[in-house]
Amino acid sequence: MTSDHSVKNGWQALATLLTHQARPEQNAAGTSVNVPLTRGSTVLFPTLEDMNARGKLRYEHEYIYGAMGSPPQHELEKILATIEGGTHCQAVSSGLAACTMPFLTFLKTGDHCLLPDNVYGPTRRFANHTLKRFGVETTFYPPSLSPEKLQAYFRDNTRMLFTESPGSHTFEVQDIPALAALAHKNNALLTLDNTWGFGIFKPFEHGVDISVQALTKYPSGHSDVIAGAIIVNTPEHWKILRDTAIELGQLAGADDCWLTLRGLRTMGVRLAHQSQSALAIAQWLTTRPEVEKVLHPALPDCPGHEFWKRDFKGAGSLFGVILKADYAQSAMERFINSLQLFGIGASWGGYESLVLPTSGGMITRNYEAPTDGAGPSFRLQIGLENIEDLKADLSQAFVLLKS
Repeated sequence: MTSDHSVKNGWQALATLLTHQARPEQNAAGTSVNVPLTRGSTVLFPTLEDMNARGKLRYEHEYIYGAMGSPPQHELEKILATIEGGTHCQAVSSGLAACTMPFLTFLKTGDHCLLPDNVYGPTRRFANHTLKRFGVETTFYPPSLSPEKLQAYFRDNTRMLFTESPGSHTFEVQDIPALAALAHKNNALLTLDNTWGFGIFKPFEHGVDISVQALTKYPSGHSDVIAGAIIVNTPEHWKILRDTAIELGQLAGADDCWLTLRGLRTMGVRLAHQSQSALAIAQWLTTRPEVEKVLHPALPDCPGHEFWKRDFKGAGSLFGVILKADYAQSAMERFINSLQLFGIGASWGGYESLVLPTSGGMITRNYEAPTDGAGPSFRLQIGLENIEDLKADLSQAFVLLKS
């Protein structure tokens, strides 16, 4: 690991934007520094003419009816679009809803889409079940496939190339600019699950058409919000996305939007610390005799590291660990159960450290994964704890791994 990688920290560059965007106008005395929490379903208007005029502004950030978004949601959408570099954003009820909405918005019966084999498990289930039931066919492709080889997977009716970079279990980084060019050559849209890269990867600068986010992770940052967002970069994509969201009744609750706005204020500081801690622990784990490989995009032997180095402005707090082949799955489970500072949980991106197995049937793949043929594997989310305390906790668990 060379020094130029360790100092890359796009989170710090966000600090001023996160502090000053999506706040009330500060032109009058007594103005709050935060957007007020506004809950409500019915919105009243002085006249029918006013109501009808406001109803035509569904593509703007206007408070029309509770099911079409609240003032906290609209302010959140503005800052999310700014961070991602897009023009418009639709907040939705969960990260999974953010992943599935592009399919429902931009695909129709008879279409074909391509999904990477490292895709988020619930997105895979949605494609295999709901999309199939609606007459949309899905083909999974190896996430590290070159554009030249991926071309063979396209059909005349392929309308979307979905990407997840890095994958949230096996951490392959994809060549997004090249894949975007390939998709557009084939008259398809490039959709990216950019949850790991939020704030440190600019999707629309690299050719992405639709970027999705699990706001549950880094933006809210305190493990108490379920919400998601879809960001686009053209008026045409925005209008069809917004219409679909309204027709499906998709929105994020006012409380969740307000909490996410509050979480964004400190995201730059939190992730600057967490990403540095995660990298330090990942590097330390590479020296452990029990470890076969560490899957952290900033480490040179992680699949697609060269694309991370070229395209990303920093690193996240989530990475994978593969143990030596002579350890059994049961030994790793004993290791995990003995950890004191790492909670066992499925989410990530919050303030606390977490651990989750990624072997023993925990993930589904059609093709070979970086964890295949090696020992059991798990992923770590590194929180705000003291780094030496986390190392000490891992060290005592390694003793039990070998017992």
